[in-house]
Amino acid sequence: MNGLSLGEKLFVQGGIAQDLRSDGRKRLTYRPIYVETGVIPQANGSARVRMGGTDVIASVKAEIGRPSPLQPNKGKVSIYVDCSPTAAPVFEGRGAEELSTELSVALQRCLLGGKSGAGAGIDLSSLIVVEGKVCWDLYIDGLVVSSDGNLLDALGAAIKAALSNTGIPRVHVAAEASGEDQPELDISDEEFLQFDTSEVPVIVTLTKVGRHYIVDATLDEESEMSSALSVSINRKGLICGLTKRGGAGLDPSVVLDMISVAKHVSEQLTDRLDSEISAAEAVEEE
Repeated sequence: MNGLSLGEKLFVQGGIAQDLRSDGRKRLTYRPIYVETGVIPQANGSARVRMGGTDVIASVKAEIGRPSPLQPNKGKVSIYVDCSPTAAPVFEGRGAEELSTELSVALQRCLLGGKSGAGAGIDLSSLIVVEGKVCWDLYIDGLVVSSDGNLLDALGAAIKAALSNTGIPRVHVAAEASGEDQPELDISDEEFLQFDTSEVPVIVTLTKVGRHYIVDATLDEESEMSSALSVSINRKGLICGLTKRGGAGLDPSVVLDMISVAKHVSEQLTDRLDSEISAAEAVEEE
């Protein structure tokens, strides 16, 4: 957390109250978003996203696995975030470990739904090869390169871009197996299926400072927050997940209003992010 002087705190709070933040933005305006795809050649998919001074990378690795007995018709996805100690002073020592765990859990809640997979923003059924026997396991790794606030939204955007960049090898079942035996598989080295990201949500975090809430908060603004609500919303306007942080409680009516605002903001963010991803993929293909 930033150690702001009293004058700096009043400047941040006053700007938000007047809808003119210290960097010139209005309360519900994001910083410029820049996307690069294919930044890690060894991965099945990868992307780098910059929002102002926040810089994150996400990579996707696909491996053949076995579905859970409780969910035989769904593949598996795990998400882990690592915070570089050089990203911010607070990341030194145990600070980085605690924040990594917090971000990993929040991303799982926002993108993977409940334990049953209900409401998941990532279609787990699309990862099945042979029901009950073979599936794809996706390992999604996020890295915080530098931090100037709003890490969750940036990581969510990077994961969406990385999944859009992901090619999963085409699998041909050469021979079916009986009982508990695994079928014989022929995994292509040349044919890849693009991961469908049409239903993958964006994450919109509304940070409450005083009586107002803002999107894409900087570190200075986050240091003045009472609470923050992160909502993952897909293109259809459906909520896929929700998580809250900060010690102050929120009245249910305020939560409903924040969700409504987040849904409105998500439409613009989705269009903007999709446009940036398409532009980045066009550059990668050149």
